[in-house]
Amino acid sequence: MSEQSIGDFDAQTIGGKRVKLSKYEGKVLLIVNTASACGFTPQFGGLEKLWEQFKDQGLVVLGFPSNEFGAQDPGSDDEIASFCQVNYGVSFPMMSKIEVNGSNAHPLYKWLTKEAPGLLGTQMIKWNFTKFLVGRDGQVIKRYAPQDAPEKIAGDIEAALSA
Repeated sequence: MSEQSIGDFDAQTIGGKRVKLSKYEGKVLLIVNTASACGFTPQFGGLEKLWEQFKDQGLVVLGFPSNEFGAQDPGSDDEIASFCQVNYGVSFPMMSKIEVNGSNAHPLYKWLTKEAPGLLGTQMIKWNFTKFLVGRDGQVIKRYAPQDAPEKIAGDIEAALSA
């Protein structure tokens, strides 16, 4: 078990406010690196459905835009927020654009990838819409590949919510 938990990190909302992730302690989190111009971008719709379905039971979906993969999210935070709202009705919390790999990776992503490595133990995020499920205890439960559709995660979310 990690000495750290989700509550040890903070981030900036897409609106520019600093937020301590400890505000989500006791919740189940689905953390996703997003992009506005990716083949997986329609997953915003599925993520929004999960948020609508489970938020009253304690799920929080957190979107972290990233422009690292094929430059598929080059816009400003305002442009990204507008795109997500207009095209997918996104109402779950979106954070400010970050890097998810390398020396400039956001500390949260350095921790997530260490706690839940990908295929063959790789810690790198390979593409947009990699998802991390974090339990009510603030620990990472599971990592999902970009091609894992949000609706396929619903069972794991239900299990985490009832744990």
